Amino acid sequence: MTINVILLGPPGAGKGTQAKTLAERTGLTHVASGDLFRAALREGTELGMLAKSYMDRGELVPDEVVIRMILERVAQPDCAAGVIFDGFPRTQEQAVALQESLAEHNGKIDAVLYLHVPNEVLLRRIAGRQTCKVCGATYNIYYFPSHRPGICDACGGKLYQRSDDSLETAQHRLDVYFTQTRPLIEHYQRQGLLHEIDGQQDIAWVTDAMLKALGRFLEPSAQPKE
Repeated sequence: MTINVILLGPPGAGKGTQAKTLAERTGLTHVASGDLFRAALREGTELGMLAKSYMDRGELVPDEVVIRMILERVAQPDCAAGVIFDGFPRTQEQAVALQESLAEHNGKIDAVLYLHVPNEVLLRRIAGRQTCKVCGATYNIYYFPSHRPGICDACGGKLYQRSDDSLETAQHRLDVYFTQTRPLIEHYQRQGLLHEIDGQQDIAWVTDAMLKALGRFLEPSAQPKE
């Protein structure tokens, strides 16, 4: 049985980490729209160059181009068992286009997992992030700071904060996300597909909660341990 799952979550919710873990536990293929764009641009594919033509003009890449890129990826053999969509759809219009396109290939969305985290927690997760310039280790000044401020515990390298992780930028990113995504969440609620997961819990708890939400679709070996 093929299972298609959408993973929703604002910046700082831990969506990327959970998508990879969920893929490992279920055998589904993690399809991240951002990765597809970067790969298509890097490899100079037809769709990649088409997307680049819009980006070079400062325009949004049309939904139909993004959908084609997603469907090309989903048609590959490693996606036969199903897909975890990460980063797409972002709007209700994209959701409708994706569902219609999947239906043309006898596919559908089976479940939508939404990682819910309060705004103040998200801001601390994003604005508190620090990364080592030498080894790439990550810290957070609020949740898991280094023992010496500004110094990596692992290698002694200097820690820095990405420019897009400032408090002001983080708030703007969250504002944009929730403006775009609130109608999308309501769309999937109306369809009975949405499962809200408490993203404040630790990583293992969140993973188990997601597996429980997908329980009826999974093989016994992928079920969460009680």
